[in-house]
Amino acid sequence: MPSPVKKTGINMELNASKELGAIIGPAKGEKISRPQVVKRLSAYLKEANLQDPENKQFFTPDAKMEPVFGSERIKAFSMSKYLKEHLANPDK
Repeated sequence: MPSPVKKTGINMELNASKELGAIIGPAKGEKISRPQVVKRLSAYLKEANLQDPENKQFFTPDAKMEPVFGSERIKAFSMSKYLKEHLANPDK
């Protein structure tokens, strides 16, 4: 029987910080990959209508997102630079 494939790199399952968890809502102890985090954040941005109506590449964080992203308008593609502080490898 083959051993289970260990998820590495971008698909590695990580622990979300309390601040990030307040936005994306993983269950306590749930491990989540970066693509899953981005998918949930995108859904939150659309649900909360935070995207810039003129240029949807940008969004303005609300009070719930402020601890992770700050309060300034940012480009959605730069989210990962903010996420690295809020995702931790459970093995370390």
